[in-house]
Amino acid sequence: MTDADLPWVVENERELHAFPWSEGNFADSLRAGYNCWVMCNDAGPVAYAVMLTVIDEAHLLNISVTRGAQRNGIGGKLLEHLFSVAQQTGATQFFLEVRPSNTPALALYEGRGFVAVGRRKGYYPALDGGREEAIVMRREL
Repeated sequence: MTDADLPWVVENERELHAFPWSEGNFADSLRAGYNCWVMCNDAGPVAYAVMLTVIDEAHLLNISVTRGAQRNGIGGKLLEHLFSVAQQTGATQFFLEVRPSNTPALALYEGRGFVAVGRRKGYYPALDGGREEAIVMRREL
């Protein structure tokens, strides 16, 4: 991902998420040196991800697949790429948070070896104005 990708990323982020990241969130991630990726196929960009690596840990901050490309294995392929990048930087474990209501994401993560290791209360904003907890998941690399 580069600054040139941000208009496409932000447009898709807004389409995919009720509480999207802002362009500033993505720009800050790029400038901070986070691992930011856009995945393309023959038709063009279809997914993006932001991952932070620190010492022996990787943390998935955002992964999204365009609506038209969902359910085709793209999310799993992008995750596998992120695992490889994380290992190359010395990470031995991979963490993420996910909404309990996001059953497709939970299935993807569990299918890639993630296990729930905790919960964060009030982590995500909810449509009703309240807050939704996050499931913290971990996978060894």
